[in-house]
Amino acid sequence: MDTRLLHTFTILARTASFTATAAELHLAQSTVTAQIRALEKALGTRLFDRLSRGAVLTESGRRLLDDAEAVLRAESRLFTTAAQEGPITGKVVVGAGETLCSAHLPSVIATLRDTHPDIDVDLQPSGTADAVEKLHSGRLDIALLLEEQVDVPELVVTRIGEQSLVLLCAPDHPLAGRDRPVTWEELAGEKFFLHEQGCSYSDRLARRLLAVPDGRPRLTRFGSIEAARSCATAGLGLTVLPRANVTTALREGSLVEVPGHALPDVPVHLARHRRRWASRATLAVEHALVAHFQPDDSRPEP
Repeated sequence: MDTRLLHTFTILARTASFTATAAELHLAQSTVTAQIRALEKALGTRLFDRLSRGAVLTESGRRLLDDAEAVLRAESRLFTTAAQEGPITGKVVVGAGETLCSAHLPSVIATLRDTHPDIDVDLQPSGTADAVEKLHSGRLDIALLLEEQVDVPELVVTRIGEQSLVLLCAPDHPLAGRDRPVTWEELAGEKFFLHEQGCSYSDRLARRLLAVPDGRPRLTRFGSIEAARSCATAGLGLTVLPRANVTTALREGSLVEVPGHALPDVPVHLARHRRRWASRATLAVEHALVAHFQPDDSRPEP
């Protein structure tokens, strides 16, 4: 059996759309239709019901999906084993939030180009919920998650580091340069520009501000950390960001730290689907990420 048919089957099962499957595989929609029909004929069963809302797995299709994915994983292991003696090659799709993508991943990818030039890293900005869904569907090989804890049974999750957070404002903001710490009661009356909902450290700060009795913080959420940082730089209010994302701004003085309560670090977790085969390239990328976030004496074995 041509395993390309199984690959098309698994993608159509995920997208429930012949059009989306064709686009993802860079095929004509008629080719996708022909491949599914060929697979159904070979297996002797109908895999999808073609409904107005899309392609829906039949009972047989749902029953055979796990086996199809297992065959594809076995095929991947076969090719990986055959290439054990050669250079590490392959494409690795990595998902990570915007703060990690902008401050950390470029240097990791640059290091990999020196150590493993035949590895192609495809970086996809992804929030936690999006990254978990893509790990389940196979669209991501690994993901970095900025969360207090990650409890998803299907994932193998390892804490590999943490991000130091800093509360920021413009140098001419009334709270800048205070000779005494700013209280939560004072902060709860301020304007904040925060990363979008779902960002663990922004959500945690928002909850803390909203819990202050009689506090009335004004919270604006952005899908981009650059937008939040720009508003704070312009003196419009405060923001909270990982220190690694504002080192230049702090050094140049366009942003300053607000004196007050220290914010707890946010952990960085490395996640991979428990049942999906990890190629040599994937393991090499994982090792490079661990090496970036952890000091030499605390790294786990690759």
